[in-house]
Amino acid sequence: MSDGLFERPRTPRRVVTTTRDGRSGVASDGPVPNALHHEAIPGMLSSVVYRTAAPLLPASEQETAPPQGPLVPGPGETSLVIVQFPPDSVFAEPGFDGAAAGAETFAFAADFASRFEPDAPGFHTTDSVDYDIVLDGEVWLELDDETVHLRQGDVVVQNGTRHAWRNQGDRPATLAFVLIGATRH
Repeated sequence: MSDGLFERPRTPRRVVTTTRDGRSGVASDGPVPNALHHEAIPGMLSSVVYRTAAPLLPASEQETAPPQGPLVPGPGETSLVIVQFPPDSVFAEPGFDGAAAGAETFAFAADFASRFEPDAPGFHTTDSVDYDIVLDGEVWLELDDETVHLRQGDVVVQNGTRHAWRNQGDRPATLAFVLIGATRH
């Protein structure tokens, strides 16, 4: 569909996760419900994907994300993380050293790496509301009982659920993650 000179932007896809009976799953999957294709500004789209309470603004110019610092935010805190996932085939290569990969991840962000389940590679849970945006490529969100295939522009709202990211494609996938620390009820 076209707005004159410009293609009408695609309303972002939003996947919201939840926990039911102790199992992670999808609460909703579809176009962002609060989106406006501007009539007076052809080609412009505004969408409110999800909302939570606001954190505090920084009080100084000190580096807020120092090397080996925490990745997982505490309640009310935030983290912005960008990750490029190689295809899963990388992990199946004969020369892949899982122990070295684990050590490297622990050295980078021990608080995050410690949340990975030893008996379920890639699965982890954080006490946070996460806004996960596929910037490039394709990725698969694996939950307890279902897997969601995501493409560039898709957004996941991860509500503290157990999950893993898989790249079943043949090229890297890049995601942006905004983690907002939360307290479980």
